[in-house]
Amino acid sequence: MKDTFRRFSCTVADSVGSPVAFLVGVAVIVVWAITGPLFHYSDTWQLVINTGTTIVTFLMVFLIQNTQNRDAKTMQLKLDELLRAIKEARTKLVDLEDAPDEVVEEFRKEFSDLRRDVHDEVASP
Repeated sequence: MKDTFRRFSCTVADSVGSPVAFLVGVAVIVVWAITGPLFHYSDTWQLVINTGTTIVTFLMVFLIQNTQNRDAKTMQLKLDELLRAIKEARTKLVDLEDAPDEVVEEFRKEFSDLRRDVHDEVASP
């Protein structure tokens, strides 16, 4: 079931992220707006779009979160493989996502200082 959901969520996420899906969404809104006078801008007319968009948004949150979680995990594995393959790399960075915030902040500062030093070297002839 997990694999079926993964394939489904990836397919849906790819589909709804397309220009065609955006145009379909715009078309739905335009049709809804055009039918306003036909239904005298009734509460039911407003409820249709509110309910529809709420349901779609609710379901999309789960699908998008699933695809983002998977993408983050696979990206992490690829980065771990690069750290493993490069002899000079510090392998203590492999599990940095599980480290306390203080440790992450220490590394962030270290790399920020490194970037500044490199920038200073490049800027000065």
